[in-house]
Amino acid sequence: MGGVNPYAAAEGEVPLARLFALALGSLIEDLHARLAERGWSGMRPAYGYVLVTARARPTTVTDVARVLGVTKQAASQVVDAMASLGVVRRDPHASDARARVVVLTERGHELLAAVEEVYREQEREWSAVLGESAVARMRADLTRVLADAPELRTHSVGSPPAGR
Repeated sequence: MGGVNPYAAAEGEVPLARLFALALGSLIEDLHARLAERGWSGMRPAYGYVLVTARARPTTVTDVARVLGVTKQAASQVVDAMASLGVVRRDPHASDARARVVVLTERGHELLAAVEEVYREQEREWSAVLGESAVARMRADLTRVLADAPELRTHSVGSPPAGR
């Protein structure tokens, strides 16, 4: 295939950030198609961030807003939509009578298991193209970059890292 790469920068090389964005978009689109095939229709990319956050620790709508980079009202709407699908519920907060905690339901845990199954399938497909050692090296390299640059892993999904 010849010609100019439409994704390339002026220098002719595709920026790494653009490659990551294209790969992520492709993986997420494929994830949602495979989830729908397994009966998980109506899932949205934002739901994954909420599910993982709620699995990791007690989570409030304020936490969800921060993770998604949206307003509390928008985060509340996301949580409501997820609750209507039965993947989360709101429980009373243990120490704040005004707050409610977003908790995974059994169905939410099942959804996360399905997501992780699809991720394993996708990684096997990448390994078939690149080789297992290349995928393992990519994981190690990305893990190292994120460990060495905490601002890349602590900012919200919808906003740039602090100071940028």
